[in-house]
Amino acid sequence: MSGTITGAPRVVLAPGVSLRGGRLEFGSKGVLLTRDNTVEDIEVVVPEHEVAIYADTTQTDWGTLALRRVTTVGQVAIIAMDAVRSGHITIDGLTVQAADVRDRVDRPRGFGVEAMQGGLTVWNRHADASMEITAEITNVSVGSEQTPVRGSGVFVGGHGTDDGKASGGTLTISILTTGEIYTDGGIAEGTPDLISGGVFVISGAIVDNVTNLGPVTTLGQNDMVLDNWGDVQTWTAQEPITSHGPSGIGFVNFSDIKTLKVQAPIQTYGKGARGFNLYDGSLGEAMFESIETHGDGSIGVQLSRPLPKLTVMRDLSTEGGEGLSLVKGVQMTLRAIALSVKPGGALDELHVGGSISTSGDDVVTVEIADRVGTWNVAGGILAKGNRSDGVHYTGGVSAPTGVAVSAAHGNGVVEVPLDSSATLPAE
Repeated sequence: MSGTITGAPRVVLAPGVSLRGGRLEFGSKGVLLTRDNTVEDIEVVVPEHEVAIYADTTQTDWGTLALRRVTTVGQVAIIAMDAVRSGHITIDGLTVQAADVRDRVDRPRGFGVEAMQGGLTVWNRHADASMEITAEITNVSVGSEQTPVRGSGVFVGGHGTDDGKASGGTLTISILTTGEIYTDGGIAEGTPDLISGGVFVISGAIVDNVTNLGPVTTLGQNDMVLDNWGDVQTWTAQEPITSHGPSGIGFVNFSDIKTLKVQAPIQTYGKGARGFNLYDGSLGEAMFESIETHGDGSIGVQLSRPLPKLTVMRDLSTEGGEGLSLVKGVQMTLRAIALSVKPGGALDELHVGGSISTSGDDVVTVEIADRVGTWNVAGGILAKGNRSDGVHYTGGVSAPTGVAVSAAHGNGVVEVPLDSSATLPAE
């Protein structure tokens, strides 16, 4: 096709048909894929709340559905349900310029919240554990600074349970790479049970490699930047990870990752917007360039599960004091602690090339409620605010050794009684 076609009803591609070139403009839904279809070098434009490209769920086998060098206004949604039993999806070069998916009622649930669909959504919703969809997804960009996607950015997942665990059909992805991602979920202030994610790996997704080649930025309330509920071998972020809204998190993990590498700064600016949380599941090794938070209640790093090795190449810092933050579906009051090691969050090795520091008043720079094996913090532990302490540790674990600790207007190292929870943030 060449040129522009406007005002047409949706286009249904018969099995085996390819569509390439030109621009299609629709008043409602756009292009429906059936089986063994290829769409390439094309623009598809629908109203932002509609679906630009989607897949026929009356087919038992999708064969291979391929998108190459496609630009859309509107969601791309490849959702396996109903009659679909198998299929392979290959995407190489997709730009979702704008989309609004806030009205999608189908949302996975887990950990006290529901997760919004994305501008790109690839989802196996079958409860049957034998039902597998496979995919290769590369070079996906979603939204822009001027037109962030309303909802999540990239959303990939399989079937899960209401507690967020994988159960049923799987989505197996060999590679997922993203370019620039900008999202604003438009979630109302104070909402406790709804989140979105810039790049969101949902329960039931099994991914060999996730690589964020471009920056990922979220702008709204409860907008996580990178969020994992799935099973990922290696996740690498090469460009900045930034959250501007309240109760966002730079990277949050609820399931299993072998290796996490964030090779550019994580920065958060909203109230209760934390840097990195290991809430659940397992993580073999986490490496960060730097982490800094700027809002009240915005913890830098919080560990609730064992972590063999944590490395921060430069600084780990917070600027805020006490404030509200979303924690597993509940708005809770937290303090902007730089490093919080909670019960169950034992850390074998800690390596920080710069300092661990806080600037806010009435906070603690490091809180320790489980074992930390090796301390290597070149720039020391610093508490700069009024009435702020350097380290609090509970009885039964050890204070840091071989690390300089200073508190400009508070105490350096304080042992907290086992029955005290005054300064330990809720999980």
